[in-house]
Amino acid sequence: MDPISQILIHFALDLVSVCVLTFAIYYPRHRRRDLIPGYLALNVALFALAAVLGRSGDQGGIALGFGLIGVLSIVGLRSDSMQSEEIAYYFTALVLGLISGLPNVSLMLAALLCTLPLVVVYIAGHPRLFARTLRALVTVDEAVTEPAAIETFVRERLGEPLSWKIQEVDYGRDLTVVDVRYRRPGNARHGGGRRLRAVVRPPRPRGPRESPGETIPS
Repeated sequence: MDPISQILIHFALDLVSVCVLTFAIYYPRHRRRDLIPGYLALNVALFALAAVLGRSGDQGGIALGFGLIGVLSIVGLRSDSMQSEEIAYYFTALVLGLISGLPNVSLMLAALLCTLPLVVVYIAGHPRLFARTLRALVTVDEAVTEPAAIETFVRERLGEPLSWKIQEVDYGRDLTVVDVRYRRPGNARHGGGRRLRAVVRPPRPRGPRESPGETIPS
C-alpha cells in the first residue's frame, strides 16, 4: 500500500473515532457546543503531526514533536472554562489523533487501540455511574469557617456532605463560597422537589421616540 492511501485510511479511522467521541459520547452528555471545534481541530492537527513526523525518519524531530504536544496540553489545562470531565475528552481526542497517525501501526491494531479509550470514557463518564454523588459551588450568606456549621448547612439543603473546601471568605460582604461534594438522599430523584414557576410577559411595545436603551417611567 502506498503512503498516501495508508494515510487516508488511517485518517478515516481517526475521523470515525473522534466523531464517536465528540458527537455520540461528549455532546449528548455535556451539551457544550463551544468545545467541539477545539476537540476536532486538536485531533486532526495531532494526526497530521504524528503522520508527518512518523514518516520523516528523524528521531529528534519525533521527540521534539511529542515535547511540543506536552507543552500544548499543559497550556490547555490552564483553561478555567473546562471542567475536569471535559479534560478527559480533551486527552482522549489527543490520543486518538496520535494512535491513528502513527505509520508503523497496522490498521487493525490502530482500530483496537482507538476503541479502548472510547470504551473507557463511555463507561467512566456514564451518568448512571455514582449518580447520587454530586458537586456544587455553594455561596453561604455568612462569613463562616467552622466545619460543623458548613456541614450542617450542606446536610440541610443538599444532602450528606462527602468533602468540601472553602474557596472564598468575604468578611466585607459577609459571605462564604464553598466547593462541596455531597451525596443526594436515596429518595431524591431527578426532577423532584419544589417546582419553580416562571411568568413570561410579552415585551411592552415601544413608542416612536423610545429606543432600546431608554427607560420611560410608567
